[in-house]
Amino acid sequence: MNSPLIRVGVFYDGNYFLKISDYYYFQHERKARISLEGLHEYIRHQVAEEEDVDVRLAQITDAHFFRGRLSATEARDKDRLFHDRLLDDILMNLGVQTHYMALKTRDGRLQEKGIDVWLSLEALELALHKTLDVVVLIAGDSDYVPLIRKLNTVGTRVMLLNWDFKYEDFKGETRVTRASQQLLEQVTYPVAMHDVIDRGLQAQDEVVEGLFVNQMEPAAFAPSSAAAPKLARPTGPTAAGPVGTLGMSTIKNLKNGFGFVVMPPNNLFFSYADLTEGDFNDLREGDWVEFTVGRNHRDEDCARNVRKVAAPQLGEGEDEYETANAHSATAEFSATAEL
Repeated sequence: MNSPLIRVGVFYDGNYFLKISDYYYFQHERKARISLEGLHEYIRHQVAEEEDVDVRLAQITDAHFFRGRLSATEARDKDRLFHDRLLDDILMNLGVQTHYMALKTRDGRLQEKGIDVWLSLEALELALHKTLDVVVLIAGDSDYVPLIRKLNTVGTRVMLLNWDFKYEDFKGETRVTRASQQLLEQVTYPVAMHDVIDRGLQAQDEVVEGLFVNQMEPAAFAPSSAAAPKLARPTGPTAAGPVGTLGMSTIKNLKNGFGFVVMPPNNLFFSYADLTEGDFNDLREGDWVEFTVGRNHRDEDCARNVRKVAAPQLGEGEDEYETANAHSATAEFSATAEL
């Protein structure tokens, strides 16, 4: 007797999914990341609708996440170690199996090679041996077309969750995300998630609302309970100072999860990963922040351990970049504070 249960396998192209999540956090008016738990609930409802069964009969029996990954040292140097571990915790708690492949450096750039092949082999094997009824693919690359054709051959239906959007990044360059047309033509159930989300949010659909994380993103560094050293604001055309120098200044500009802190003679770059508390989307240009001087992977000065503070009281005759004490305070920080 055939089981009425619809067995669903979900397969993530990790970098594609993270790009989508970043878009909704930094670019879209929703200003929130995609919830994996909420996405799985949406998948169950969508599969149930397409297969014409009760949602209780659409069950995710396998979920796999594939991604190229930095080494621990490289992730630390690029300020990604905490966020990589945070993602691992989320995936682990949801029972999503992770598959990582080392990123390769070619022509001075890190490249992800072989992830599509690995995902395809794993998906086909599980579809055959675990008799998956529906494979849900979260990807957009035409490299997955051979997988879909093979799944069609063995009788496994394929649902593709895809997004279509474009935006301007912090360098002023236009970024486009769009699924391959060839991919869309091969799948059984193509789902245009950008339309689903925009319509669902407008209609206040409960399942679509559940696609987003509703809590503040954790900071990489917990704020210390100890009293913070008194900081000196920048004065005149001075250098940022050595690593560990304490600073206080204003945000010059913000865009797409990145920003610059005013620090003569050059402004200091920082990203959402450098915040020690609060939410990046709550920052505004002109806000006062305190920070420590760090070095990025290109060995350039940048701002680390950034947090928003109240604007200091200006004395008579002072402008916003002058202080009575024209100096920078230098402090020793632990290795953790310099990540």
